[in-house]
Amino acid sequence: MKRIGVILSGCGVYDGAEIHETTLTLYFLDRAGVQTIMMAPNIDQHHVINHLTGDEMGETRNVLVESARIARGEIKDLATVSASDLDAVILPGGFGAAKNLSSLAFDGPNATLNAEMAALLKAMHAAKKPIGAICITPAVVSKVLADQGITLTIGDDQGTAGAIQTMGNLHQESTPDQIVIDEANRVISTAAYMCASSIGEAGAGIEKLVNEVLKRA
Repeated sequence: MKRIGVILSGCGVYDGAEIHETTLTLYFLDRAGVQTIMMAPNIDQHHVINHLTGDEMGETRNVLVESARIARGEIKDLATVSASDLDAVILPGGFGAAKNLSSLAFDGPNATLNAEMAALLKAMHAAKKPIGAICITPAVVSKVLADQGITLTIGDDQGTAGAIQTMGNLHQESTPDQIVIDEANRVISTAAYMCASSIGEAGAGIEKLVNEVLKRA
């Protein structure tokens, strides 16, 4: 049975993993009959956002604990997972990827990275195991694998596309129902909510991404 890792960054679009994108990813993986291994770093979130008002809240939450909400408790500390445990890995989007897995939301091309996530993605890439990146996470992957000339998509957001290019990779514009495959690097990306206006639009690209990742796993 194929073992597919899913890296989460919390729970909620503004400060964690995007719930629709994550749930769709998990659904399509389960429907394909693979083993899904969910994981998240055991660190504090950058901050906590009230998803009703958009305001920052004066409290601290843990990324692994919050991610466990989506995973129904079946989740591993990212530090305990290695590339040898996985046949492929997928990163759903959400601001948590740009705030907790990296500092992309604040520092753009000069972002710092969560060391455990970066080490796992570099090991997956070195082992030629497929990496799926959804929404904003292609930009995170671009930072991890900087200067590799990898072709990625985040849709049509010019600022983020420019950051990917500054990192030494290539950006290809796309619509929510499209995916971009870099065959040489075994990286598949889709824009999802970077440009989707509904869960259906986001799901069209995510389903294709999951299928292509599984073909290469």
